Amino acid sequence: MPAKRRSWWGWGYVEDAVTGAEAGRLADRVRALLPDVDLTPHEPPPVAELDLAPARVTPPAALSHLCSAEPADRAAHAHGKAFRDVVRNLHGEVRHPPDLIARPTSEQDVVDLLDWCSRSGLAVVPYGGGSSVVGGVEPRVGDGYPGTVSLDLGRLDRVLEVDRTSRAARVQAGVFGPALEEHLRPQHLTLRHFPQSFEFSTVGGWLATRAGGHYATVLTHIDDLVEALRVVTPAGLSQSRRLPASGAGPAPDRLFLGSEGTLGVITEAWLRVQDRPRWRADAAVHFDDHDAAVAATRAIAQSGLHPSNCRLLDPAEALLNAGAATGGGVLVLGFESADHPVGPVLGRAIELCRDHGGTLPEPPRERDASPSRGSGATDTWRSSFLRMPYQRDALAARSMIVETFETACTWDRYPALRAAVLDAVGAALREVGATGVVTCRFTHVYPDGPAPYFGVYAAGRWGSTVAQWDQIKSAVSAALLAAGGTITHHHAVGRDHRPWYDQQRPEPVALALRAAKATLDPSWVLNPGVLLDAPGVGGAVHPMASRSSGRAERAG
Repeated sequence: MPAKRRSWWGWGYVEDAVTGAEAGRLADRVRALLPDVDLTPHEPPPVAELDLAPARVTPPAALSHLCSAEPADRAAHAHGKAFRDVVRNLHGEVRHPPDLIARPTSEQDVVDLLDWCSRSGLAVVPYGGGSSVVGGVEPRVGDGYPGTVSLDLGRLDRVLEVDRTSRAARVQAGVFGPALEEHLRPQHLTLRHFPQSFEFSTVGGWLATRAGGHYATVLTHIDDLVEALRVVTPAGLSQSRRLPASGAGPAPDRLFLGSEGTLGVITEAWLRVQDRPRWRADAAVHFDDHDAAVAATRAIAQSGLHPSNCRLLDPAEALLNAGAATGGGVLVLGFESADHPVGPVLGRAIELCRDHGGTLPEPPRERDASPSRGSGATDTWRSSFLRMPYQRDALAARSMIVETFETACTWDRYPALRAAVLDAVGAALREVGATGVVTCRFTHVYPDGPAPYFGVYAAGRWGSTVAQWDQIKSAVSAALLAAGGTITHHHAVGRDHRPWYDQQRPEPVALALRAAKATLDPSWVLNPGVLLDAPGVGGAVHPMASRSSGRAERAG
């Protein structure tokens, strides 16, 4: 069969886009909520019709075989996959394409490319799968650089070694999620890190952004699965030692985890893998009252049961994406193990839910490791979860504002935070002249708090939806910080979250980060504008920054 084609302008594969009957059903669901919405579809322009600025950079002969200035390459690497990225692509607005795409095939290539860019003052934007939704891979670096190079690590794509005894795998940064799992499967191992972007994101991208994954409790971030890192910086190579744990000073890997390509380029990692699960059990618990549903979720998070899935869908999320009509929401619960049946722990979690008024329209399921073929709310939501990005693109092309923002807070602050977000979205929608709905789900839960993930579905005006979204996002971001939440739980900072990250970050940490940047990247060429700015630079700031409340204290 012919290989699928990656979309240059939107999510995933061209062949998997929402079309035909699926598009019709999606439109019907939107019209049921927003009867007067205009869902006229719009198509993106062909790459050949984009008015891309000419490439300003010519690579040295020794590196030219690694570099491309083809228009299709430059367009595909110009944006990430956020709503505002997709809409700008639909309008043919590709204002900051990289001048070159460099694809190293070895670590030495990375060293040589960074040396050249540092000597030449060229901005380098590390690029994994390009699935960033916060402006992390967009070469929006300001006017202080003579050119930009998108450093695509997709050819560093091998699993180099597996230590079955210690259950660890040595993996290059450009390995995509499915390829990693396929390599581990014959040895009955798995990383079990499944972000929504799993199919189109890389190990290096997960590490650089501290991605959240499959597990709703305990192993929630990729950080928890890292044994050692290998990082190329302009100042030299950093290789941490393989250890289960160490108390020898600050952990070196923590410097690079979440650094978003600003301090170095992650080229390899030893990752902690696991035996593939043999037993699974799950249930969908319905509630008539949302506060009771939250209390039940908190009881489970604090019980020590450690479910692999503990995702609370509020009534709007449950209706839109799981087809379940409830007054308080649906709690999707799942347990898994490679060692023992998990029915008893699921049973205890269900008891806790019933203590808070939860009911089960369908009985819980226990099964072996074969894929589920059920048709309940759990399966419906899981299928919808995987299609959400494609559906987002289809709605964006029909003038809808469809985007998300996520956070984390302590349990005591959640009611006020949720109310503040709903108020902020409502006020912003009125201000931009749009009507819509807000949904919420918990993606991860901790003993001390949840990670709420909000979705906005609103009828926008074609040609204005980016500006409308920026205003909504600005209002919500200010509300999150004011209510004691974080600007991001797992989507990273990038360029889009900078104004609020600067307010959240303690000033001594800003000073330390700036000093680390100056030491490891003395030419300040690595991903400028992400996390901090070069000395004396006003910054490549997101357009919504001017609307943020409060005064952002810059680290640069």
